[in-house]
Amino acid sequence: MDPELGQEVPVEDIHKALRLLWAQDDARTNACLINLAVYSEEKGSLQKNSAIVSELTREHACRALLVEMDRTATDASIRAWITAHCHLSGGKKSVCCEQISFALTGVSRGRLRNTVFAHLTSDLPLVLWWQGELSPIFEERLYSVIDRFVFDSSDWKSPAKSFDIIGQALSSGRMLVVQDLAWTRTYHYRLAVASLFDDPLALLALPHIDSVEIEHHPKHRNSALQLLAWLAVQAGWRTGLELHLAVAKKHGNKEGFSFERKTGETVASTLVANETSAPLGRLRICGGGMEMIVDRVPQSTHIHMRLSVVDHVTESLAPAGCDDCGTLIGEQLARGGKNSLFLKILPMFQNLLE
Repeated sequence: MDPELGQEVPVEDIHKALRLLWAQDDARTNACLINLAVYSEEKGSLQKNSAIVSELTREHACRALLVEMDRTATDASIRAWITAHCHLSGGKKSVCCEQISFALTGVSRGRLRNTVFAHLTSDLPLVLWWQGELSPIFEERLYSVIDRFVFDSSDWKSPAKSFDIIGQALSSGRMLVVQDLAWTRTYHYRLAVASLFDDPLALLALPHIDSVEIEHHPKHRNSALQLLAWLAVQAGWRTGLELHLAVAKKHGNKEGFSFERKTGETVASTLVANETSAPLGRLRICGGGMEMIVDRVPQSTHIHMRLSVVDHVTESLAPAGCDDCGTLIGEQLARGGKNSLFLKILPMFQNLLE
């Protein structure tokens, strides 16, 4: 018995063992609205992800399937454990969510789909949270059974290549919803910028923006690029064949990009990597007599917003959200949706990556 993973059982006896688990206590209620699969190739990930799922199931009823894969092992093998995460409902009755954990070794593409996904709860959507680099395991036979694919491109060494693979999945005809946690990290910044442009004076300055600067932690360059892509797309800066995008040679911790507004003027944009920054630190937008600043100090639960247009100055605070992946997953599950805005900015983001 692993205290974090529960009871080890033969794979062929998983369903029988789950029935016995529920038969032991009539006071517990099995709750499930989605299938949540978590895939990792990191050693020890099962225990870590079990703790994350325990917290997630406080708000999101699911059947969780945890997978740890060792593709470097010579021999193919599979082990399985079952448990339930239980939480009080009204202080009286336990509401529980099932968890099945799998440890696989060897090249196991077929077993990941055929053995692991054979234990999904029927007729419920499947959310796959992929941790770490994309590997050859992510192929058509796998993503054809997924409804929502969640990943964190901040962990990728070659994001351009990985996003090309995701593009193939999106073009396969499957109604696949993709969610990058790097994009989720920009959510509160996007809300803050949108709220500042509710000010009529800021809105008047929007067509005259001529510079953008984003400070970010080096690990979270993709979040900064996605925020920049969102600004460019929403502001109507030139895209596609009309895009004039020049990536300047990096100078130390800075890299520069230039866009062209519809009227022909240039928007100079700079990304600044800072080891002491929050994932997204300081966003500064200037032009037309306006200066807009959205910034956050590391570990702060709030972001600070400042708008200055000539003599008109406003300052306010807004929630910053959390940085850890477990909380971001919970936020994404709560919001749901088809994530159409991310798909809208994806081509621009990929241009910036390349």
